[in-house]
Amino acid sequence: MVEEAPIRAGTGEQGELFPDSSLPDELVGYRGPAACQIAGITYRQLDYWARTGLVNPTIRSAQGSGSQRLYSFKDILVLKVVKRLLDTGVSLQNIRVAVDHLRRRGVQDLARITLFSDGTTVYECTSPEEVVDLLQGGQGVFGIAVSGAMREISGTIHEFPAERADGLAVDESPNDELSRRRRTRATG
Repeated sequence: MVEEAPIRAGTGEQGELFPDSSLPDELVGYRGPAACQIAGITYRQLDYWARTGLVNPTIRSAQGSGSQRLYSFKDILVLKVVKRLLDTGVSLQNIRVAVDHLRRRGVQDLARITLFSDGTTVYECTSPEEVVDLLQGGQGVFGIAVSGAMREISGTIHEFPAERADGLAVDESPNDELSRRRRTRATG
């Protein structure tokens, strides 16, 4: 059996979002109730979307009765985008296509795109020229700036308790100097 080295902040997608080590590693996530509050959805929606595979938790999925799913920052961002698309009338079938597309993107890519929809189809926009092309058909569209949703989540996510999938306490983060100073400042 080969042991994998732990992934530290600054690596992986969550590390890209939290370069200051505010999230210690890729094992840190948020339980369902916190993910619901952050994304603005009900627990019933979260559970349904997980059971149907629309948005699966990438840190830890439920493994039977009593186990807790853990959702990453990117998972919560996708939950928020799904909620916004649903609120504007996009069908779950079309949302699934959009979510599959978002899953293939890195976090930094997500910050640069805006999703547009006419209520039926979902479009991706990465430049001002595309916006013009999308609007020329005369059909009314709305936009979801993924970076805006990302900023909203970033502003509130630290208010919720995070936990690690391996059972260690979240504050058992790397012992680099910056982490030690933050822990000292937080307890002192």
